Amino acid sequence: MLRDSLRSATFPVLNRVLKAGAALHASRLESRDPFAAQQRIFSHLVARGASTRFGADYGLSELATLPFPEAYRRFRSRVPIRTYEEFWNDYFKEGARESGGRVSLSLQDVTWPGKVPFFCETSGTTAPSKYIPFTMEMFSANRRAALDLTSCYLSANRRSRLMSGRLLYMAGNTELADMGNGVKSGDMSAITLRYRPGYLNPFIAPDAATAMLPWQEKLERLAELLLTDRTIRGISGVPPWILLLLNRCAELGDAPVSRLLPDLELIVHGGTSMKPYRQEFAHLFGNAAPHFLELLPSSEAFMGFQRLGEAQMRLEPYYGVFFEFVPCDEPDGRGRPEPDAGCVPLEEIETGRRYAVIVTTCAGLWRYHIGDTIRFTERDPLFIEFTGRDRFLDRFEEKVTQGEVEEAVRLLNEVPGVEIREFMVGPQIADRRHFWVLAAGNGSSADSAALARHIDEALAGMNADYRAFRDQGRIGPPMVLVAKEDDIYLWSRDVRGKLGGQSKIPHVDPTLEGELVASLAEYCKKRDRR
Repeated sequence: MLRDSLRSATFPVLNRVLKAGAALHASRLESRDPFAAQQRIFSHLVARGASTRFGADYGLSELATLPFPEAYRRFRSRVPIRTYEEFWNDYFKEGARESGGRVSLSLQDVTWPGKVPFFCETSGTTAPSKYIPFTMEMFSANRRAALDLTSCYLSANRRSRLMSGRLLYMAGNTELADMGNGVKSGDMSAITLRYRPGYLNPFIAPDAATAMLPWQEKLERLAELLLTDRTIRGISGVPPWILLLLNRCAELGDAPVSRLLPDLELIVHGGTSMKPYRQEFAHLFGNAAPHFLELLPSSEAFMGFQRLGEAQMRLEPYYGVFFEFVPCDEPDGRGRPEPDAGCVPLEEIETGRRYAVIVTTCAGLWRYHIGDTIRFTERDPLFIEFTGRDRFLDRFEEKVTQGEVEEAVRLLNEVPGVEIREFMVGPQIADRRHFWVLAAGNGSSADSAALARHIDEALAGMNADYRAFRDQGRIGPPMVLVAKEDDIYLWSRDVRGKLGGQSKIPHVDPTLEGELVASLAEYCKKRDRR
């Protein structure tokens, strides 16, 4: 009781002070030069990496003495673009041990000076987990990004009550794995939540005990918390998991979400495209929707965020990451750039062109192929749109992008009687066609043949190669399996062992033969026969 009273008395004062500081801070952000910032970050990273084994391999100490144009030219010619698997084999594997099915990993002065204290264990799209190094410098950079995003929001929304309440943070399980030698691993959002600064505690929910619960139990607790705690003003998480939470609130409260959560002001979302889910959010909130802000985060690098009142995100090249960009006509047949692919730095990008993102980071990743693709729509400001992973749906050379796949589902959800909650598509090699598994809401009435026709027409309208291949009979009409709305999540839990937090359903099957979508389809069929 006393704690609640103190918080009620303190928050209004804090709110006024923070808003004033946010306005001043946001005005300073507008004066930053992104291209100069990238040159400074590059020089800092090269100087820091010079004392490592990686630095010795590629002569970083020499580059640290050169002006940026010459240093970058030599850097680009010496250091190959690497995937995670190549980094693992070349630099990380020697510090790894496996015991009882768990991996222990210790890196000291390998690709970054000192010992790496954390590894982000990514959800991945195929079986093996990835262990992405996460240093204290990256921690600091990500905190600055969060501060800047919040400042921009408060500056643009002077009537905001966000800082007089709390943000519900939908992180993964905060019970981190001990990798030995003081090193911890886990979901990046969980590491960030577990080791957040103490001064943020009054502004963050849930409590530590709830954050450590298994996903299904935690989801229930979060829904109950949202319905009872009027201090929660915002939610941060991945769109499909936020939807699960809001739908559970509607079930428990037996009323529209907008009426149940009148104090909800902001939803911060990232990790996967909002397009396929936008219709369902609109249905949940109607005309009383909160503000939505999109982020482009990853375990490897923070890339950008959306400002209130702007339709797109901006690339934010200020947070310990040096960016390079490979035009997407250059990736190889597996959807990734060659080691010597032609890259451009930020100052040489072209608007309207789709790029694979390459990062060099303050966690010791050097010219790392992150797997995301973006398109710049303006240079000043650096407006971007997330265009998906750089794996295409292209086993038949049709090169349908993830962005086009997600747009097709968005258009599906505009058809009366259609309500697609989640989905995956992959190749069906033997029949030379795409195989879609669509998890439909209980109120969805369209049959699989009608859904297939809508998808076929949408993709043909967006992708000239797909249209030509369909006209020539080189690709057959898509096949659709309609599943129950929870089946994809249950499959992810039971088969992949991944549910909640930052775990994402891969919308485009990344396997060569469509093994993932076939596994999902078989699981759904078995459940339907029960």
